[in-house]
Formats: sequence, structure tokens, C-alpha cells
Amino acid sequence: MLFDHCAECKRCCTIDDGHPPLEVSLTRLEKKKLGSVCIEKNCEHLGDQGCTMGEDKPFACSLYPLSFDPSRRQFMYDTECPLMPTYIRQLKQVGSEAQAHFSLVQSAILGLERKDPAFLRQNFSIDEDYFDLKKLPHTSLPKEAQK
Repeated sequence: MLFDHCAECKRCCTIDDGHPPLEVSLTRLEKKKLGSVCIEKNCEHLGDQGCTMGEDKPFACSLYPLSFDPSRRQFMYDTECPLMPTYIRQLKQVGSEAQAHFSLVQSAILGLERKDPAFLRQNFSIDEDYFDLKKLPHTSLPKEAQK
């Protein structure tokens, strides 16, 4: 399974020495429910099998290893995530885990563009600071959804 490796790697839930704590971007609804989520060294919600937040996992965390640039309406990815070569290959495979993840992410972003665009701007700004981002090949939002 594609994302099974995440429970071993935990890169996205760990802050490297010398880096400031990461305040995870939350949507307006997530802020009401969770207040805040801050990773100082290791995320407090990180268990042996990965994230323990279940349905409450912030969208910013679910989006990883992807990032969305709302001004260019393009998807980026963290080049340091070891899953990305497989993820990119799987995007071309119908029914793959990467395709399923990407479809869910696209749908959520289309909704956030209408309901919470400030979240998208803030999240991308944080991602640019923390990750080495590169454009995700051959992906875009549906044209009919563009403003």
C-alpha cells in the first residue's frame, strides 16, 4: 500500500533540528473544532501506526506530500518525500491509491477555493517555507472550476 510507508518515515510529522515549530494550517471549520495543531519536534498526534487523529486529521496534513499553489492553481510536491516517485507513477494508473488521494484532494480544494481561500493561501505560504517544492507533473484542476 502506497501510504503504509508513512508510519515508518514520519517526515511530515517531525521538525528537523534548527527549524522553528510548525503551526499546521487549519481551515475555518478545523480551527473551531481543534483550536490549533503545532508540531514542535514530533507531532503529538503521531502514533506507532501514523496519525491518531482519524477523521479529525487536518486537511493540510491529508494533503501532504502535495501542496497547492492557489495563485497559479497548480499542485506542487515535497521533493524530500520518499513516496513521490511511486505517487507520480501511480497517478497514471486508473484505480491506484495515488489517483484516489489526488481525486479527494482536488475535490476538497475546489470547495476551499469557494469557502476558505485564505486557508489555501496561508497553507501554501507555510509549505513554501518548510518544504522543497516542485511542480507535480501532468495534473491540474478541472478547467470548468476555474474562476
